Amino acid sequence: MNLLCDRQTLVEAVANVSRAVSTKNTLAALEGVLLKASDGQLSLTGYDLELAISTSIDAKILQPGEIVLSAKIFLDMIRRMPSDQVSISCDDKLLTVVKGGMTEYTILGIPALEFPELPAVSQTTQLELPQATLKEMIAQTLFAVATTDNKPVHTGSMFDIEDGALNLVSVDGYRLALRHEKVDFAGEMSFIVPGKSLAEVAKLLREEDEPATLAVARRHILFEVEGYTIISRLLEGEFLDWKSAIPQGGQTTLRVSVRELVNAIERASLLISDSVKSPLRMKLEGGLLRISCSTALGRAYDELHCQQEGADLEIGFNSRYMLDALKASGCDELQLLLNGPLAPIKLLPLEGDSFTFLVLPVRLKSE
Repeated sequence: MNLLCDRQTLVEAVANVSRAVSTKNTLAALEGVLLKASDGQLSLTGYDLELAISTSIDAKILQPGEIVLSAKIFLDMIRRMPSDQVSISCDDKLLTVVKGGMTEYTILGIPALEFPELPAVSQTTQLELPQATLKEMIAQTLFAVATTDNKPVHTGSMFDIEDGALNLVSVDGYRLALRHEKVDFAGEMSFIVPGKSLAEVAKLLREEDEPATLAVARRHILFEVEGYTIISRLLEGEFLDWKSAIPQGGQTTLRVSVRELVNAIERASLLISDSVKSPLRMKLEGGLLRISCSTALGRAYDELHCQQEGADLEIGFNSRYMLDALKASGCDELQLLLNGPLAPIKLLPLEGDSFTFLVLPVRLKSE
């Protein structure tokens, strides 16, 4: 293999596909990027047996070929090169020379045959979404994906499509995030994508209306985004019945400033840490929201005004879970719907139904 290509284009491509490279694996090829050179194109692929990211860039191919190079070392090399162009060549013994300007590295590659074959994604159902919409949907639900695999299916987000609408749902046992969007899709379909895969897809999506394509097969999903192909396995299992989990109505409705509530919660939770845990206490009386907490370190108190409809009440909650939901809303103001001290706190936009967040309460000890 022997080729020349633009250094900055190569750096960007290697950095992006490296996100799917395994960092700890007994198979050395999985810690590398697969390079294939032919027909004026250099294709690059990273794959950790669950997630694959691949792309192609223009290159001057002097001799076609393929090889696997260590992702971390290769990226560090080309990032630090002073030149605008990079040449890559390797011989029959896989000795690879990477050169830019006067800088030259020689490393030993891995045979391309040792790189696992990517899953074949066939018989797919296709869906298109504007990139900005998909990016926002992922951002507003990813925070509620489970990080522990007590129930592995909840380490992903469910895409649930029916009646011309896509519902993207994440749940981790303590909170739920639902993002709702109209889509141009006639049928019904549901599938669960690992949170890790969605996080990588979101990094490649841009804030624009150009479409991203989702091709869904029985066990895998393929995303086409900005010249990149992302293949992820799908999760299997019994996902939470999210429609039943969302309570209807509310005995008490609050309209609050997101920034003011975030600031008050952050101030009141300064005495809470990983080692010193305590719920925040929220007491609502006649439009005054009192937030307090008591830990081994001391006591904290803050308050803010809000628009209240319905009964006064007192409820406890985990400060981090509430902050995650408030920050993910992207709103200046939102509604909090409350159904008593033991029912989930429901966060909604002032208008429409684009998102619904639930945060489970924490049972309070009497002061």
